[in-house]
Amino acid sequence: MYYTNGNYEAFSRPRRPKGAEDKQAWLVGGGLASLAAAAFLIRDGGMEGSRIHILEEAELPGGACDGLLRPDVGFVIRGGREMENHYECLWDLFRSIPSLEVPDASVLDEFYWLNHDDPNFSMNRAILDRGESADTKNRFELSDEAALALMKLFFTPDEELYNKSIEEVLGGDFYDSNFWLYWQTMFAFETWHSALEMKLYLQRFIHHIGGLPDLSALKFTKYNQYESLILPLVKYLEEKGVDFRYGVRVENVLFHFLPGKKVAHQMVLVKDGRQETMELTENDLVFVTNGSCAEESALGANDRAPVLDIAPGDGASWQLWKNIAVQDASFGRPEKFCDHIEATKWESATVTLLDDRVTPYVERICGRDPYAGKVVTGGIVTVKDSAWLMSWTFNRQPHFKAQPEGQLVGWIYGLYPDEPGDYVGKPMSECTGAEICMEWLYHLGVPESEIERLAAESASTVPCMMPYVTAFFMPREAGDRPDVVPEGCVNFAFLGQFAQTPRDTIFTTEYSVRTAMEAVYTLLDVERGVPEVFGSAYDVRCLLNAAHYLLDGRKLTAMKLPLPYKMALLAGLEKVRGTTLEELLARYQLI
Repeated sequence: MYYTNGNYEAFSRPRRPKGAEDKQAWLVGGGLASLAAAAFLIRDGGMEGSRIHILEEAELPGGACDGLLRPDVGFVIRGGREMENHYECLWDLFRSIPSLEVPDASVLDEFYWLNHDDPNFSMNRAILDRGESADTKNRFELSDEAALALMKLFFTPDEELYNKSIEEVLGGDFYDSNFWLYWQTMFAFETWHSALEMKLYLQRFIHHIGGLPDLSALKFTKYNQYESLILPLVKYLEEKGVDFRYGVRVENVLFHFLPGKKVAHQMVLVKDGRQETMELTENDLVFVTNGSCAEESALGANDRAPVLDIAPGDGASWQLWKNIAVQDASFGRPEKFCDHIEATKWESATVTLLDDRVTPYVERICGRDPYAGKVVTGGIVTVKDSAWLMSWTFNRQPHFKAQPEGQLVGWIYGLYPDEPGDYVGKPMSECTGAEICMEWLYHLGVPESEIERLAAESASTVPCMMPYVTAFFMPREAGDRPDVVPEGCVNFAFLGQFAQTPRDTIFTTEYSVRTAMEAVYTLLDVERGVPEVFGSAYDVRCLLNAAHYLLDGRKLTAMKLPLPYKMALLAGLEKVRGTTLEELLARYQLI
């Protein structure tokens, strides 16, 4: 497996790899990573769909990419998916998946046309004082000291950030900046999360820094992620004859450790309450999604708070990874991510507005008609003075195909679910759906005399506590996440957010698809390169453009720098006088 860029290999079709006709594939988990791997096995690996088997514990595919109408509680979306134009592997996949709605179009075509005609941006990224705009003016408000600290983090080698938290490398007034407000709430970073992961995010998305304040960097699907991404992919796979087996829990994969290679030789699984073993050969390719951010999520209801009654590390995907990991050090250290629920949990809620009585408050804040079928909030609106650090969003409506006319479905989340609310006076984690809705309505500016009635009559709210939702952000070092294909493995690969691949960032749909593509291309030796992570971190134009925005338009010479830095800057500017570098600095308004 190797990386490439450009159109030469992007549009090429690999020939069927040698021996592919003799292989069978066993994909453990039915989330986006497994579904993508199955599609790559067919499209680029030349395998017959009937020789590909997806083993899923639940009764539906999709994993964390969910979106359901549950008869007992109503519409539920545990989270949303923010996408961008340089998700190279994601778009490589979905260019081949037919749209379910647009004839003779792919999912990528459908997505591209939608976002071309209705581009995303926020007209009010943050509010305070009960529905008033925080008026951030799309500025970052980073002090010179904070800007330099951020630059230093950007250039710090990975090894120096192993097992370090963000608060260990960034301090002072950085946390008072709008940059941190945007960053923390958009990506769900906490100060105790990994400094390495934050650095990787900075490098990965440096080309979108200018679109961070108004979220114009983002693109969204027409409906929820399940209906817009998962269902078209599942239909494609079903039509190709892929074997989906639901209600199957895989408990272990056992290995033979031979000179120079590791061979998965047996799978232990439970079906219909009975444990079974399956013998494997080197022609049986096993792909395991290790760990899950949505594992053991607890749902509440409009009249019931979610109950989180688990021990750290509980959950089938975590236990499977632990059972595999004890066999060899190269299989990772799952406890680094799943043993700290208090540091990795937060809570979300799906709010369905049943009539139009709350809509004017939403429209006043977002500046758009929520019923128009176009962008509504343009991403999250953060309540800057919320004790829960609440954010909320309404994407294009309807958000579900089955959504009744006149209803709106939105999403709320709180980064600090154990803090008492500003209106309800209770931690979010102890609140019913209606109480979470009341807290939200309070911050929208609904008169207090109407809050309780509107939460009960005009809305239905379903809370969801997710114990592992930011588990992948925990401080880590090399080896904590296993390589996609661990050294020596000939018929086994890890997929998803807890597998290790260079330069890309977790908590994205792209990461799931990238690990799937790398796994398939490695185990089958596909004669085509995997698209590399977009190289904006190495593009001087992107770096200078980001510097311009991070400084809110200040010139480099206006920065308050330590004397040695100032002297070096002035000497450097003198050296580049009359060169292309000077032209670039001027083009991006840094001088």
